[in-house]
Amino acid sequence: MNRIWDVRIRRAGDLTTAYPFAAEALRFYAQLAMLQQRLASELEQAPTQVFTADSAFWKRLSLPAVLPRFSIFLSNIRKIAPAALSQSAANLLQEDSARWSSLIEEFWHSPSTITDVMLQKDASVTSQYLTWLFLQPFAEYVASQPKQIISDGNARRCPLCGGAPIVGVLRPEGDSARKSLVCMLCAHEWAFRRIYCPACGEERESHMAFYSAPEIAHIRVDVCETCRSYTKSVDLSKFGLAVPVVDELAALPLDLWARENGYQKLQINAVGI
Repeated sequence: MNRIWDVRIRRAGDLTTAYPFAAEALRFYAQLAMLQQRLASELEQAPTQVFTADSAFWKRLSLPAVLPRFSIFLSNIRKIAPAALSQSAANLLQEDSARWSSLIEEFWHSPSTITDVMLQKDASVTSQYLTWLFLQPFAEYVASQPKQIISDGNARRCPLCGGAPIVGVLRPEGDSARKSLVCMLCAHEWAFRRIYCPACGEERESHMAFYSAPEIAHIRVDVCETCRSYTKSVDLSKFGLAVPVVDELAALPLDLWARENGYQKLQINAVGI
């Protein structure tokens, strides 16, 4: 798993140079990914301290082992996050362990779609966002273990953990490309139909569209005219070295365009956009 985080951090650095308009967000992500990598390293060294032997995905987290790590994570986020988020982390640090336990258990068992966190002043929403960032390495570790998952291409939520999709991926397949979605929480990737809305299930081609910009040609925004939601997809047939969860962060102009045209993102990315 360490290699996965190394790839993400390195890609964020490359994109910071390539897309200066997204540099601030990418620098924050790189620092965040380093914190998450630290958690992932601890898991690899002593997974039995954090997870139980239960085979069910959502029964495997040991809350007593996780709680101390949450406070350390929040303390570190305070040092690297933008001012508003740093203050939110500081406020959450003042809460008691019962509140932390509630947040972790609730999100772990039922990952919630989070949108527009940076634009809201709702403390409960921001607390969910911080909890999500903390739990990502744990969920990714569980998802990395051997599993048997089947998706028929219609699953609008992750078939492994139930999380919402954070980004789409297009891979070359014959003369076309096959699509998949990446989970916001455990990073599991599952097959998905190209003409199908992950938010509402719309499947009429006339109600689905995508847009791209020449300066970020390998990333597009997929919109649904029925529910007015959007996600972004990274086209690996156009740039095979892209790292979808990181490259998506760099496409800020597409987010601005989508919001100016009345679309709402299905799931924000790790920097809250």
